Amino acid sequence: MAMVEDGGKKGRKTTKYLRRLSCFKAADEPAASAGGDGGVGSGERRTPSHLVVTVNGIIGSAENWRFAKKQFLKKYPEDVIVLCSACNTATKTLDGIDIMGERLAKEVMSFITDKPELRRISFVGHSLGGLIARYAIGLLYEKDVPGAPSADNNERDFNAHETQSINKKFEGKIAGLEPMNFITFATPHLGSRFHKQIPILGGFSTLEKAAYRTCGILRRTGKHLFLKDNKEGKPPLLLQMLNDCGDLRFMSALQSFKRHVAYANACSDLIVGWKTSSIRRKHELPKRENFMKNEKYPHIVNVEKPNSANTQQDSFTETMIYQAKSASEMEETMIKGLNRVPWERVDVSFRRSKQRVFAHSTIQVKTYFLNSDGADVIFHMIDYFLL
Repeated sequence: MAMVEDGGKKGRKTTKYLRRLSCFKAADEPAASAGGDGGVGSGERRTPSHLVVTVNGIIGSAENWRFAKKQFLKKYPEDVIVLCSACNTATKTLDGIDIMGERLAKEVMSFITDKPELRRISFVGHSLGGLIARYAIGLLYEKDVPGAPSADNNERDFNAHETQSINKKFEGKIAGLEPMNFITFATPHLGSRFHKQIPILGGFSTLEKAAYRTCGILRRTGKHLFLKDNKEGKPPLLLQMLNDCGDLRFMSALQSFKRHVAYANACSDLIVGWKTSSIRRKHELPKRENFMKNEKYPHIVNVEKPNSANTQQDSFTETMIYQAKSASEMEETMIKGLNRVPWERVDVSFRRSKQRVFAHSTIQVKTYFLNSDGADVIFHMIDYFLL
C-alpha cells in the first residue's frame, strides 16, 4: 500500500540543462488544493513533495488525465502535486517519440525549477504516453546540476571536487528527484508491428502488412511504433531505448524507479494488444479461467507481482539490438530487454461493460461520461501508489 515520507531539506536549485530540447508549451497548473506553508505543526498542512507527471497518448491532451488528477489530490492532498503534461497534444503527438520526449523533459524541468520542496517524482503514461515518458526519463536521468552559476553573474566556478560531490548527490535521480513509480496504461511497449499488436486488425496478415506500409500517415510517430525507422545502420528507436545510448540513459533511468507497473487490457482494446501492453510472450498471458473476481476493483482480473527471477532468466546483450531484423526477433529482443526491470502486471477486463468498445480510453477514464467504468482501475493505481 502507499508509504509516506516527510519532505525535509529545502533549498534545492535546478538548472535548465537538457540536450537539444524544443517546442515548449506551458504545463498544466499545479494543484491548488495541494497547498500549505510547509509547516508540520498542529493544524498546519505539509507542502506536497512528490511530483506526479501524467502523460497523454496519441491525439490526446492534458485533459485526458483530469479524473485521475482529481482522485490523486483527493486522496493525497498533502503529499502530491500532479502535473498533467500539456506539451504534446493533438497533432503534436505525431512528431515522433524522441521529439515528444524532449518536450516532456523540458516541461518537467521548467515545472520543478521554482519548487525546491519537491523530493520525489513519478510518471503515469497512457498508451503512447508511456513511451514518451520512457524517452524523457532517459534525458532527465542524472542530468540536473543544481546551483550551477550562470555566465552573467559573479559566482565562482565549481572546482573539480565540488562538481564530483554534486554528481554523486544526484546519482540515480530523475531531474534531481528520487524516482518512485513508473506506471503505464495500455502502452505499446513492444510497438505495433504485426502479431496482433493492433487487435482491430484481427490478426489478418494482409491488414497488418497494409498498416505497416501506410504507417507514415502517423508521421514519425507511426514509423517509431511500427519499428520502421531503422536507417543509417541504426536499430529502430524502441530497440535503442532498451539500453543506455551515450547521454541518453534509457535503461538506467527506468531501473532507477522503485516500482514499475504495466496496466493492460486483456480484451476489448481495439488499439493496443494485450501482449505489447503487458510485455509478455503469448504463452505467458494468464488463462482467462484463472481470472479473479474483486469486489473493490471489479475490472481488475489479474495482478502479477514482480518476480526477481524473471529479471535474471532472460539473457540480454546489446548486440541483440543490432542483430534483430524480423518482427519476431525485434519483439523477443524488446521483451528480454524490458524484463530486466521488475514489472508488476495488472490485467484489466471490460468484457461485461457497456463501455468495452472504448476499453483503450476507459482504462484511464479519458472522459468520465464515456469511460466511467474505468474508475476502479484508477482507484487501484492510486491506492497502491508508492509515496
